[in-house]
Amino acid sequence: MGLRSLTRWRKPRAERRYPVPLTMHQLWMVGLSAPVGMDRSTSRTTLYPFTRIDDDSARRWLAERWEITSRDKLVGRLDGLARTGYRARARQALGVSPLAWDAALYVDLARRGFGSGMITEADAWTALKNIVPTVAKTYASWQEYADHYLLGRKVWRDGLRGIPDADLPAPQSVADTHVRSLLDPANRTSPWNLAPWDVIFNPDHAR
Repeated sequence: MGLRSLTRWRKPRAERRYPVPLTMHQLWMVGLSAPVGMDRSTSRTTLYPFTRIDDDSARRWLAERWEITSRDKLVGRLDGLARTGYRARARQALGVSPLAWDAALYVDLARRGFGSGMITEADAWTALKNIVPTVAKTYASWQEYADHYLLGRKVWRDGLRGIPDADLPAPQSVADTHVRSLLDPANRTSPWNLAPWDVIFNPDHAR
């Protein structure tokens, strides 16, 4: 295990800083970003984006992946994903508009923005709530959401042709496997199983 890994594991778990469990509605909203983070350091059951407190990683990720270094840039990116995102390109290529891909990125960015300190916890929840009505009325299940997420990801990844392989995101097959694990009824840690799709239409309650 490298020095960086050892340092990460010495950091406190996210639940120690944010001990109150998410409600069912909150878990559903956080679950919208579940397909994005595929590594073990990603948290899928807290608003904080990592299993352990690592604000520096959130800031570094936003700067390197999205060129986001300020609150204004973060808000601008979120607004762009909410309004048009990458689904406009997909509509031109395939005739469909996979909102799920943009929604997953939107929630992931909001969570990392909170983790980096660019926005407050209240701001992050407000951002997530803003996208719920559109997503909830567009899909009828996590399966439909997952299908459109993978479709949007494929269009996005295909648009990166010409970029060196070392700089490309994970192959589509890796994303497929990750999403299948989220949909697997036997996966007791999947937020999609912990907060089924229909819970967002019912009164919120504690887990």
